[in-house]
Amino acid sequence: MSFKKVSHVIFDLDGLIIESESIYATVIGEIAAKFGKEYTRDIRLKIMGTPEPVTASTAIKELQLPYTVDQFLEEYLTKAKELLQHPKLMPGAKELIEHLHKHNIPIAVATSSAQDVLDVKIQDHLDLISLFHHVVCGSTDPEVKHGKPAPDIFLVCASRFPDKPHPDECLVLEDAPNGAKGAVAAGMQVILVPDPDVPEEWRKPATLVLNSLKEFKPELFGLPAFD
Repeated sequence: MSFKKVSHVIFDLDGLIIESESIYATVIGEIAAKFGKEYTRDIRLKIMGTPEPVTASTAIKELQLPYTVDQFLEEYLTKAKELLQHPKLMPGAKELIEHLHKHNIPIAVATSSAQDVLDVKIQDHLDLISLFHHVVCGSTDPEVKHGKPAPDIFLVCASRFPDKPHPDECLVLEDAPNGAKGAVAAGMQVILVPDPDVPEEWRKPATLVLNSLKEFKPELFGLPAFD
C-alpha cells in the first residue's frame, strides 16, 4: 500500500502520547455504577476522543443518568484531575516526538481536553510537550466549533502552523475512532493506534492501523526514517 507524502504531523494526546484513556473509563464507570448502570465498550467507543461537553451529554443519554451536563462534568472532571496527576507515556511516543522534532518536522497536538485538564496531565512531561509548535484544546478553544468526530480541531490545528499546510500535507496520529473520523473528514491521512478491543468496523476509516507507535515507519509517508 502506498501513502501520500506529508510535511506536518498532528498528534492526539490521550491514549496516544499519555496513558489516560483507562483513567477516564474508570471515572465514568464509577459514576455509572452509582446508579446501577454499566459503562459498556459500545458506549465507551461513542465517547472516546470527544470534547468534554459531548462526553457528558453522551454519557448521560446512554447511561440514563440523573445529571445535567454541568453536574456530570463537575464530578467527572474533579475525579479525573485527581487520577491524572502523573500519567505514564505510551510506548513509542517519546521516541517518535523527539525524532520528528530533531528532523525539523512541524508537529502539533489536537486534543479534546480543556486547557485546565491538559495542564494537570502534562505537568510531568513539559519538556516533551514543549517540542510541539502548538497545542489545540478542543473543549476550550473558541475556534473549535464542533468536537471530534467533526474535522474542526484538525483544520484549526493545521492553520496554526506558520506555513499553513493544506490538509493533505498533514498526517494525524490518533487512538480514538472518533478522532480518526474527524481527521478523514478534514482531508488528512490518519494512523490509528486503537485499544485492542476496538472492533474491526471502527478501524476502517483509518489510513493505517498500528498496534503501537513503536511500529510506525515515518518513511512510509515521506518523513525521515529512524536511524
